[in-house]
Amino acid sequence: MTSPVFDFDALRRRPDIEAPELVAVDAADRLLLDEAAAALAAPGADVTVIGDDYGALTLGALDRHGLPRVRVHQDLLSGELALAANAAAVGTDPARVENHAEPGPELVAGATVVLLKLPRSLDALDATARLVARHAHPDVVVFAGGRVKHMTRAMNDVLARSFEDVRAGLGRQKARVLTATRPRPGVPEGAPRRARHEETGSWVCAVGGAFAGTGTDIGTRVLLDHLDEVAGAVGAPGTVVDLGCGTGLLAVAAARRFPRARVVATDQSADAVASARLTAAANGLADRVEVTRDDAGSRLPGGSVDLVLLNPPFHVGGAVHTAIASKLFHAAARVLRPGGTLVAVWNSHLTYRRELERVVGPTRQVARTPKFTLTASTRR
Repeated sequence: MTSPVFDFDALRRRPDIEAPELVAVDAADRLLLDEAAAALAAPGADVTVIGDDYGALTLGALDRHGLPRVRVHQDLLSGELALAANAAAVGTDPARVENHAEPGPELVAGATVVLLKLPRSLDALDATARLVARHAHPDVVVFAGGRVKHMTRAMNDVLARSFEDVRAGLGRQKARVLTATRPRPGVPEGAPRRARHEETGSWVCAVGGAFAGTGTDIGTRVLLDHLDEVAGAVGAPGTVVDLGCGTGLLAVAAARRFPRARVVATDQSADAVASARLTAAANGLADRVEVTRDDAGSRLPGGSVDLVLLNPPFHVGGAVHTAIASKLFHAAARVLRPGGTLVAVWNSHLTYRRELERVVGPTRQVARTPKFTLTASTRR
């Protein structure tokens, strides 16, 4: 059973940032579904979707081809929540969407078709390619699509390490699909990356596309360099939250600097959460750092936190946008107790201080480098 018509206009991004210039469905989603149409319509097709932004691939495949179910992994929790909301909006039975919070073998076991929204990270692409090659059906066909401006020749090379045949399709509306078939025998399992940071005395671990990998983002470096100064100002916090924790370097530093505090590291990325857990364990702090997958700390009780550490992103997907930082400033204001402190590091040209004053409370500059500003805001 096929239905060529699907109302993509019914899909929205919520609870992710919504703005006129940000879309829930892009040309790569549409092209992927068109390129994969014959494979999706094949009798007995077993379909896995990886990296669906807001549900267009999953719901489009279900609607067009009457599939009984689709297995799905989305790195970002906001994507999972948007998919659920969009499924309800278009009347899709939620039982037909099988969510996998972690990209393990059960996500792709026996799959004959994989729809993959290409990640920006080559490490993330490599991890996915290895997983599919090792555990999917031997005749699996992988359709990997993205916007041309975000694609590189290196993506073909990464896929070719796990598949014998990789070909690029014709572009359409500035999107393109790579098709990979014939998994290579004996592809080794992907492993977390790990590196020692001598300047902090810490190990950092990274899984998939975790931001900054095993390196240190330069904004995080600024905050780490001034953590003692921050500690002198805030005293002995009972609860510290690393909001948008990435690989967990700030959480590890906080656990060491505040040995009696409860430290919570939270991020909406599954790769970040897995990385932060490994980083905490590698530094002997697994029992001190509580790592949770959450969207902007939504599961933390209001007024329950003494100190929030934040290095907010300034991208929403591939677009430069300040709205994600605003969302995290509001989240910090909600979870902080009156008198609690938000310590934030941000690109100086973004001039966030006025917004921090308005959303959180009185804000002072702690440090400034040629690129970054570090501020401390007291919750009014």
